[in-house]
Amino acid sequence: MSNFPARKPASTRQASPGRPKDLAKGAAILEAAKRMFTLHGFDRTSMDQIASEAGVSKLTVYSHFGDKDALFAAAVKSHCETQLPDALFEPSPDTPLRERLLEIARAFFSMVSSPEAVAGHRIMCSPQVTASPLPEIFWKAGPERTTIMFAKLLQGRVDAGQLEIPDVAMASSQFFTLIKGEAHARMVFGCCAGTRPVEEHLEACVDMFLRAYGTRSA
Repeated sequence: MSNFPARKPASTRQASPGRPKDLAKGAAILEAAKRMFTLHGFDRTSMDQIASEAGVSKLTVYSHFGDKDALFAAAVKSHCETQLPDALFEPSPDTPLRERLLEIARAFFSMVSSPEAVAGHRIMCSPQVTASPLPEIFWKAGPERTTIMFAKLLQGRVDAGQLEIPDVAMASSQFFTLIKGEAHARMVFGCCAGTRPVEEHLEACVDMFLRAYGTRSA
């Protein structure tokens, strides 16, 4: 058992209704939250610190995001949407399949290898967090969105006869697991030496995926 005190269940508190929120302040709070969570982790980051970093009052932070759990989820979602925008998963049927997969693989690897993402994975592995609701909040805000959107793209390529995939959801998860590979684990553990060149790794992963699921027409 962990010696750390159990965290209280995630609050269901929502941002308070009222006049429209200041979008610039909301963006400043999100950027400040990303920096603070990356530098200090979740438990050692306070709403006071985030407010100070953003140049707003603590009341403004609560007004925009409700509580720290909700702000963490928003920070994860914002990071993922910035690095992997919806447009990246548009069908683009005229783009050759291998080129399309490599484009997504490069963007995904760039995202998960960023300091913010590596810090986020370390937060999820900390004893204070593993028994809390935060891992599920993190999962839904980041990895789940990515695999669902990629699965839709894969299904379009299946319908076009370029892929043969019996379980598209599983294939989507397999793709991103391949892309992260050993290199991502080394980053999280803090031992980056000895990894292959990134482009060589990504091309090998995409080619393996296509050998498993590609058709002759692809």
